[in-house]
Amino acid sequence: MALEEKERIIIPDENGEEHLFEVLFTFDLDDTNQSYIAVTPVEQSEEEEVEVYAFRYEEKDEDDLSLFPIESDDEWEMVEEMLNTLAEQENEE
Repeated sequence: MALEEKERIIIPDENGEEHLFEVLFTFDLDDTNQSYIAVTPVEQSEEEEVEVYAFRYEEKDEDDLSLFPIESDDEWEMVEEMLNTLAEQENEE
């Protein structure tokens, strides 16, 4: 069985430094009519707890995404619930 190559994206921080992230999954929420992406930094040590970041995104074209911070508590709760559900499904496989 071949390992599936994970999609990776580069996200600049507030200082303009670029960081490589692995895309865990993307999903849409019907409640908000928005698309979301969950990513984790590629460069993490094995001992560290895995950090997962979520953003709302809009696709400009196939290779260009605009990321937006999730700002409202209600939106965070919906995203967090979806992340937990997707993580549980992945663990069951």
